[in-house]
Amino acid sequence: MADGVAAKGGVADSCGDPSCGTAASASLFSPQRRALIKQAFRIEWLTIAWMAIEAAVAIAAAVAAGSLTLAAFGLDSVIETASAGALIWRLTVELRHGQAFSERAERIASRIGGGLLFALAAFIVIGATWSLRTRHGQTFSIPGLIVALLAIPIMTLLARRKIAIATRLGSRGMRADAAESIACGWLSLVVVVGLLVDRLTGAWWVDAVTSLAIVWFVVKEAHEAWSGEDCCDHD
Repeated sequence: MADGVAAKGGVADSCGDPSCGTAASASLFSPQRRALIKQAFRIEWLTIAWMAIEAAVAIAAAVAAGSLTLAAFGLDSVIETASAGALIWRLTVELRHGQAFSERAERIASRIGGGLLFALAAFIVIGATWSLRTRHGQTFSIPGLIVALLAIPIMTLLARRKIAIATRLGSRGMRADAAESIACGWLSLVVVVGLLVDRLTGAWWVDAVTSLAIVWFVVKEAHEAWSGEDCCDHD
């Protein structure tokens, strides 16, 4: 019996490679959870790919047209990229160390997502206030209009998929990331409406006012992510 115990201990002690613990932890995953994590990886990498395109086009259009709304849109894309990167890190921790070890990473990723949402809300308020005080309106931009039109369905689909995966994984961090995708979709609509109304009527104040309308939603989701409320409490 002692020999048996010693043999088992010898097998465990003989593994000096840190990856042994990683492999053991990974083996504890159910096939369903592993499949969900792989889906989450794919959706986050798709987010980063689209956000890189969106940010590059929006920022370039903002510089060319002198548009504050397009600049905010481009900055939102950068924030969304950072949030997706934080989620990829969290998922990597779980794959390497197991679900129990990913709890700390989950809290950090959730805080990062919440902080980025707070930053986005602050930027919208500051930008809209500046626009209203200076009576600075948008300048029409065809590239900006095209990328904003494409972003509406793309971000809607990404957000829905993220919420579905976050609910099944129980991930607050991924829900915060989904909230940023939703906010990006609304901002895309704001950009489209603002550009078209400005083009048709010359109403400079439209983009600032409509941008302020989504701040409440962004702050609400940021608070939930930062305070650590359960991502599955509500849709």
